[in-house]
Amino acid sequence: MKALRSFTVRPSLPPELSALEVLAMNLRWSWDDGTRDLFRWVDPEQWDASVHDPVRLLGLVAPERLEVLAGDPGFLRFLDEVHTGLSLYLSKPRWFQAREGSSPLRSVAYFSPEFGIAEALPQYSGGLGVLAGDHLKAASDLGVPLIGVGLFYRRGYFRQSLDATGWQQERYPDLDPYGMALSPVADAAGAPVTVPVDLAGRTLTARVWRADVGRVRLFLLDSDIDDNDADLREVTDRLYGGDTEHRLQQEILLGIGGVRALQAVGVDAQVFHTNEGHAGFLGLERIRQLVAATGLTVPEALEAVRAGSLFTTHTPVPAGIDRFPRELMERYFSTWATEVGIGFDDLMALGHRAGDGPDERFNMAVMGLRLAGRSNAVSALHGEVSRDMFADLWPGVPADEVPITSVTNGVHAGTWVGAEIGDVLSRYVLPEWDQAGADRWRRIDDARDDELWRAKHVGRERLVAFVRRRLRESLLARGTSPSDLSWCDEVLDPAALTICFARRFATYKRATLLLSEPERLKSMLLDADRPVQFIFAGKAHPADEYGKAMIQGVWRFAAEAGVRHRFVFLEDYDIAVARALYQGADVWLNNPVRPLEACGTSGMKAALNGALNCSVLDGWWDECFDGRNGWAIGSVEGVDDTEQRDKVEAATLFSLLEESVVPLFYDRGRATAPAGWLRTVKHAFATLGPAVTASRMVRDYVLDLYEPTAAQADRLGADALAPARALAAWKTSVLAAWPGVHVDTVTTDDGPADVGTDRTVDAVVHLGELTAEDVEVQLLHGPTGPDGELVHPEIMVMAPAGEAGDGHRRYAATFSCGRAGRHGIAVRVVPAHPDLATPLELGLTAAPSPALR
Repeated sequence: MKALRSFTVRPSLPPELSALEVLAMNLRWSWDDGTRDLFRWVDPEQWDASVHDPVRLLGLVAPERLEVLAGDPGFLRFLDEVHTGLSLYLSKPRWFQAREGSSPLRSVAYFSPEFGIAEALPQYSGGLGVLAGDHLKAASDLGVPLIGVGLFYRRGYFRQSLDATGWQQERYPDLDPYGMALSPVADAAGAPVTVPVDLAGRTLTARVWRADVGRVRLFLLDSDIDDNDADLREVTDRLYGGDTEHRLQQEILLGIGGVRALQAVGVDAQVFHTNEGHAGFLGLERIRQLVAATGLTVPEALEAVRAGSLFTTHTPVPAGIDRFPRELMERYFSTWATEVGIGFDDLMALGHRAGDGPDERFNMAVMGLRLAGRSNAVSALHGEVSRDMFADLWPGVPADEVPITSVTNGVHAGTWVGAEIGDVLSRYVLPEWDQAGADRWRRIDDARDDELWRAKHVGRERLVAFVRRRLRESLLARGTSPSDLSWCDEVLDPAALTICFARRFATYKRATLLLSEPERLKSMLLDADRPVQFIFAGKAHPADEYGKAMIQGVWRFAAEAGVRHRFVFLEDYDIAVARALYQGADVWLNNPVRPLEACGTSGMKAALNGALNCSVLDGWWDECFDGRNGWAIGSVEGVDDTEQRDKVEAATLFSLLEESVVPLFYDRGRATAPAGWLRTVKHAFATLGPAVTASRMVRDYVLDLYEPTAAQADRLGADALAPARALAAWKTSVLAAWPGVHVDTVTTDDGPADVGTDRTVDAVVHLGELTAEDVEVQLLHGPTGPDGELVHPEIMVMAPAGEAGDGHRRYAATFSCGRAGRHGIAVRVVPAHPDLATPLELGLTAAPSPALR
């Protein structure tokens, strides 16, 4: 019989062990070895049974065992040591507090639809969520004043299993927030903190939960409470579930409800960071509140909101962006438009791009870019792709100057790196090696080959044991007789070259690329002297039939009796599976269709564990590969035929593996350890270590984006928002007057010049109704390409050089000819105002007419 009601019974700890609950409720345990060792000591068997979840562990341990621990002096000393360590971690100044000079940054609210903190808090689907979790952990380690905001999904993302044909099945187990490292947020009177959100005329009330991620607070909104109607309780049912309207409801709750939740818990956020477009409606809520509270117009409020907003795009293809039809937007946001005093067409314009044509849909990324003063992509190559993809939003700006910068993602070292490799890095690089600079990372060259090889071997052994156990469990769950599973004990070889592929099974990631030549693959797997073994893992979106078919193809190959001991598909990919793969892999394989991988952080995690990347030059690998720290799979982007392209790139991959990777791994002579392989591993550590950590990423965000955004938010918010009002009025006047701005003449000596000589450029411009203070006249100079285009030009501000009559002004600049070859110049006029994040944010430039070129 099913229970009518259920509730959670919390464990009762002896007073001497009360610190265990404090430690269990702070998710720092997910990356702190000492805390995990402490909970393992509590009960090793139940620690494994709890899937390494301290909260669950404390509910499983027998009271008799707790009483024994309460009287164990050794355990109590270790408990006090670990508890003191957490207290010091939470209170001592860290990188952010120790920097010289004062920072304008007081607080960052980081909004994300998913957060991958630990497998014990399954609120993530893949890369976006794991990145968000690593962002919070690194911010905690660095002492950055950051707060996370997300949703609590009662069924999380799905658990994966495969049926007898290898077809993906999804399960959505109910999650109990009271049995997790979550606390309900209460007000001063002890009542639960809730926030209301309007959903097309109906009020949804969301409860707020809090998770402590080290020093960082993460607030999660939950609609599954008795105050809501049955269908509204299901708004936070599962991550990325439901139809388009369901997704819209979730994003309204995340963005609008998230802003209100911060206010309800007393957080006065200064900078709002939107991790992808899902939380973008937070900008509309902030505009609404400013209009209501201060009487600002929407354009004025928009400037105040933009000043404190940062938008990060993760999507390299338009099809991956959430877009909502007009009729759905009108149902949910017509009241908002009326309340702030604008027409609904004006609201739609915030998320509409001209290129969408008659298909008038509200584009969340477009809104995110328009409501944020600063925007970034997640790798250098992704920055190029994003600037090209969104260039139409800045119609007068060259694509390479579109104001979308990039901060390459990074990964949280403490979460992903195995203890053995961590010990080696601590000894040779720095005790806090994840924050080391390039000079310290180069010291890894001093590591002895035998100790580095031993560390890698232990990780590989652990991975093999993990795979055998998981494979046996999945086959038993599928109904296989235990007597038919003896072969599982022989799966994989702890000494063989181990190549791992673990990704979301999306078509462009091409998980089945190797299967295009099955006999060639089998030859590698079954080589008696130099065997290669592969481990695959990953989930397909429940609605992605192509992705599921790819999983089925990998599973079918793995099920062949002749190769199943060398080729494995692991079910139910999650953080625990990923960690085992990263720590045991020798080679991390990544073969997407370039340039569709925004970043791809899995290879970073593997690299920090001493695995070598073999990847298409996409995402982060495009900027970090130096020719010696791994392998680059050739990409033939000029081939339009998808099947032919896959065939060519698969052949390149096989050649790399057969001619470079396998020989290097097995070339040992009389030594036990492969010296050439380990030289490559050390070089990879030295070159990639400083680049791929989340601590580097978060420092980049602080210095390049958070602090400038904070300073601008304070400037425009001063004097009762007078600067925001003034900036809005100035933009209106500039937009109206811009048709009258043009460059009339450009003169310079166009004869040959010697390297090192100076050249002066004069220009006459017409400003129409604008003043010289409203614009900046720029000289662009540099090498020219085959079609006369400037290649990475230097931009100089030209100085006023007097009147030229009839409303014209002269400007001049002098530059040095620094290199030989063809050199070109260009002159343009751009808007200028001290409160612009960039002179190009209006998308306005004025250049000479074609007749002058």
